[in-house]
Amino acid sequence: MTSILAFLGAALMEISGCFAFWAWLRLGKSALWLIPGLVALALFAYLLTLVDSPFAGRAYAAYGGIYIACALVWGWTVEGHRPDIWDAVGAAICLVGMAVILFGPRTMAA
Repeated sequence: MTSILAFLGAALMEISGCFAFWAWLRLGKSALWLIPGLVALALFAYLLTLVDSPFAGRAYAAYGGIYIACALVWGWTVEGHRPDIWDAVGAAICLVGMAVILFGPRTMAA
């Protein structure tokens, strides 16, 4: 459960941090948007270290599924772009992959 919460927090921080750059470069917002954006990106990196995984690469791979689903929710809630059926199916596939990576049985050598 801690890993899922860390992933959700990391996704929110990564998406909001990247959106700050998007807002500056694509939406003409002030460069001051970069300050909270950089803080959010630093928090994103920190939150990923809280994931219960002995390997960073495995944690990052599992995080991908959560990120994709959260990015679609962000697009819907912040940008007003409702995901279609293919967005939902794709996100579901990614979440299944995340669960396999994160919760699959491991031998001690893995």
